Amino acid sequence: MLANGDLIFVRDESDLGQAIQASTGNYSHVAIYLDGMIYHASGQAGVICQKLRDFLEPACLYDLYLYPKIDIQKVKKRANQHLGAPYNSSFYPDGEGFYCSQYIAKILPIFETIPMQFGDGEQEISDFWNEYYRELGIAVPLNQPGTNPSQLAASPLLKCKERNLHDSDF
Repeated sequence: MLANGDLIFVRDESDLGQAIQASTGNYSHVAIYLDGMIYHASGQAGVICQKLRDFLEPACLYDLYLYPKIDIQKVKKRANQHLGAPYNSSFYPDGEGFYCSQYIAKILPIFETIPMQFGDGEQEISDFWNEYYRELGIAVPLNQPGTNPSQLAASPLLKCKERNLHDSDF
């Protein structure tokens, strides 16, 4: 089912996952499958490469997409160059390290940036994000250039392979 270069888009039920999805769309995380390993920017560990079974979580749903014109060797070389980088928890475009979609856009440079959004359908900046940035001690990067998993998935350059997979489907 998983093929080299597949992008794995995640929907999860965590508070952060729900806040990202409320602000941006269907997905809260994105990773890429390269030569049997999952490459992604993790909030806990920064940019990492890990086994599929260590990446999958029972409470999440996964959708698979592919970029038909991917050059696996170039993407893997770029992916490896950033291993160990910290997680960009500020989501600012010039923040240190990478957040998940920022990392994927860096190693697979086919995506445009868009103005970052932090609303929830009722407020321009949701209570979750106001509290998140208050704790960081910085302003919310509203309308700063960035990416998000749902925006990447919506790219006309990607093709959807499978939807609504659970950890047991892999």
